[in-house]
This record gives sequence, structure tokens and C-alpha cells, in this order.
Amino acid sequence: MSSNDLELGDKDVYGVAPEETHVDAGVVREDELVGSSNRFFRVLNKAFSSGVEARGIERVPEDERDGKHTIGLLVFWWSVNMAVSTVPIGLLAQAYYLLDFANAMACIVIFTAIGAACCAFIATLGPKTGLRTMVITRYSMGFIGGSIFAVLNILTQLGFSVTAVILGGQTLTNVSDGKLPLEAAVVIVGVMALILCFCGYGAMHQWERYAWILMFIFYCCMYGLGGKAGYDISAQRTLQDSGKAFSGDFLTFGGIVFSSASGWAPVAADFNVRLPHDIKPWKVWILTWFGLMIPLLFVESLGAALMTVPEYAAAFEEGDAGAVLSAVFEPWGGGGKFILVVFAFSIISNCIPNTYSAALSIQTLCPPFQKVPRALWTVLVFVIYTVAAVAGREHFSAILSNFLAILGYWVAFFIVVVAEEHFIFRAHVIPGGYDLTAYNTMSRLPVGAAGIFSCLCAAGVAIVSMAQTWYIGPLAQTFGEYGGDLGFEMSAITAGVLYPPLRYLEYRHFRR
Repeated sequence: MSSNDLELGDKDVYGVAPEETHVDAGVVREDELVGSSNRFFRVLNKAFSSGVEARGIERVPEDERDGKHTIGLLVFWWSVNMAVSTVPIGLLAQAYYLLDFANAMACIVIFTAIGAACCAFIATLGPKTGLRTMVITRYSMGFIGGSIFAVLNILTQLGFSVTAVILGGQTLTNVSDGKLPLEAAVVIVGVMALILCFCGYGAMHQWERYAWILMFIFYCCMYGLGGKAGYDISAQRTLQDSGKAFSGDFLTFGGIVFSSASGWAPVAADFNVRLPHDIKPWKVWILTWFGLMIPLLFVESLGAALMTVPEYAAAFEEGDAGAVLSAVFEPWGGGGKFILVVFAFSIISNCIPNTYSAALSIQTLCPPFQKVPRALWTVLVFVIYTVAAVAGREHFSAILSNFLAILGYWVAFFIVVVAEEHFIFRAHVIPGGYDLTAYNTMSRLPVGAAGIFSCLCAAGVAIVSMAQTWYIGPLAQTFGEYGGDLGFEMSAITAGVLYPPLRYLEYRHFRR
């Protein structure tokens, strides 16, 4: 079958040509990669023979897919978000934004639900196309625009990894009573994550299938210990702002919460590309949404609750999130220290998707980078975020609050552009929907001018709408002295309005 036949085939509701016409279009088999004459692949040949994943961003053929990791749509994200790095997000509600417990909970529920829904949509595209997330963006942004998104995603995943390993390192250092230097602790946590990422898709799914169980038990213990210490849900009420200032606090914290869920959208399709093409999109969406919603709500609520205990709030002021964890388990003595060690290594679950997907995004930047195996790129990613974490180890909360808020800006317009391309153009405008043989050919992909221009405008609007400690935009200033962050909302609206007409004009002119 020719690619021409593919382009002109009928479309299903997801804008992809029916299964019989495209499931093996443009695929590269795993054994082809393993047997490659490329010198980099030859170096790792023994590792590939031992089970290390050779595949990078190449499209997955249907006969190399199966449904054994379907449950991974749920438990993979449970393990990722049950990591101890999720706890500090809840702590920020009272510590930085003066929200009382009730308003912190309202913010967590609303913005997590929205962010998880966005991420779940992106996840549905993985099995349908057999492509990684950043490669899928080429169908809306073109090759150059897809590379721009890949750069943003690399920075995003590096940022997630930096905050994760710093917290893991802080926890190990606190457990050792300062005998283990923070720098060494950061490296130890990072190396453990690297091993699984180097091995690849199968090893990661096996780890994430079970890693959440022990963490869930320990978090239940934390809820109980907090209750024994004395929750006071009205503790923050007298300090909470009112009027516009309160709205600003709520929106700014909401942006952080949204980012904690939607921040996985740029990698969401990377971990289900080996599921069968014919798996129902609604099943993928529901499992992914609950996979994000349940652990984020459970753990971030715990963080918010802990800050209502005066003893824990004081520990945060003195020593950041790691000190809070130590204070919670202090009554359990040696048993508590053992749990903190487990918490430190739970960071592995959080670093896995970051490291793995950052390596894939590097391959997406330009064709020559595909000649270097994904496994080797994971080593480079590990080195970069470990060095950055050691350098920023004393500023965890500042890094977390600023990084997560800014992350939401680009993720918002990324999701909007991909969704509009998918539901409008691939489903109703472009005959045949996705030509899956074209994913790696610049001349057959969209030019990307519409997407790039829309996203640049969205980024500009985000700047005037942002509220950070180092800059408050004019629109954000309407909420008072400290502003209210509307960055992700305004960037999404801007991209949503501009992209459809510009993309239609681009398609009319270039026919791709």
C-alpha cells in the first residue's frame, strides 16, 4: 500500500485511518535496531541482547504491542505520583500562599482534575499512533516546531528531576543526622533511577506496577501520626488574605497544582505506545485520569493537612520539606528513619518518566541524534540533572514553586494546539487524518508556522499574566501586591483562539 492510499483512506473518530490501512505504516522493528550497523548500537549490542530497550522514537509495529501493561495506565501513574516529591506541593498552600486547609483542598481538587484530564487526552494518542509524545507534536507544529517543544520538554523533565532528587537527598541526609552529605545523597538517588531508565520500557513498567503499594501504607501512617500530633484545620484562617489578594493566592497555587498533573502531558504517550492500536480511547483516558487524580489528591492533601500541625509548620520554616518528613516520623525512632529511607528512594519512581522521556526528546531534536541509542541519552540526562541538583540543593522550595508555575504556561498551549489539531484538522479537515509514514520526514509534515506563531503569542500573553517572586506581569498585578498567576489560563486561551484560523490558512496554502 502506498502512502498516497493511506492519506486518502477513511478516518475513524480519532482522525486516524482505520486499523487495516495503517497499523504498520512507517514502523521500525526492534530487531532492525538491534542489528543496526551504527557503531553506537554495536557498542550496546550485548546490553540489547540482555533486555535493554533498543527502541527510541521509532514507531512501534502492531505485532510488537500487547495489552500486558494496560493496568500500567493506572498503577504506573500511581507509583510516579506516590513518590515523596508530591508531598511538598501540598505544603506550599499554607507556607507560601496563606490558604487555609479548606481552600487549599478546593484548589487541589479543581486544578488536579483539570490537569489530569489534559494529560489523559494526550495519553490516548500513544496507542493510536504508536508514536512518542514529542513526535506526535510534529503533526501540528511541524518538524521545527516539534523540536522547539522537545527543547521545552527536556528542560521540564530536567526540572522535575532536579526537584525530585534534591528532596530525596534531603531526606537521606536528615536520616543520617547529617553524616551523609547532601551532594552524595543526591547522586545516590539519581543513580538508582538511571539504572531502570537505561533498561527501558519493560523494566520501568515492572517497577511502577508495585512501587506505589509500600508508599500508600506509609502515607496512611503519616495521616495517623498527623492526627496524633493534632490537626488544626482553622490554623491558617487568620493569616489568609481576603478579596483580590485571596483570589491571587488561590490562582497562583492553582497554577502549581495544575502543573503537577498536566506536567506529565508532554510524556503521557511515551509509556503506552506498546499497547494495541485497537484499545478503546475512553479506557486509556479513564485509567490515566484516575492514575493521576487518586495519588495526587491523596498525597497533596496530606501535605496541606500536615501544615495545619504547628510542630510541622515550624519544622518547614526551619528546614524545608525534608525537615517536615523527619518531624512526622520522629516519634517512631529507628522505624521512622527506615521509612524515611524508603521515602528517599521512592524518588526513583518520579525520576523514571523524567529521565526516560528527556532522552526521547533529545532524539526528537534532529535526525542525527536518533543515531545515538536512547539508553546512552539517559546517561547524559542523569549527569545534567544531578549536577544541577547539587548546585541548587539549598533552595528546594523556591525552585519547586517557581518551576512548577512556569511549567504550566507552555504545557497549557502545547495541549491546546495538539488537541485542536487532533479534533478539528485530523478529524474533519485533512483527508485521511494522520499519515503515520510521515512522522520523520520534514517535507511531508506541516510547515508549523501556525503552531509556532500561536505558541509565541501564547507565551507573550503568559508573561504579562504571570506572578512570580521575581516578576509580576501587568495583568497579574490586578490581584494586589503579590499578584495572581493567570499564566496557564491565558496562554491556553490565546493559543486556542489563534491556532484554528492560522492552521486552516496554512493547510489551504501548503496542503499539509
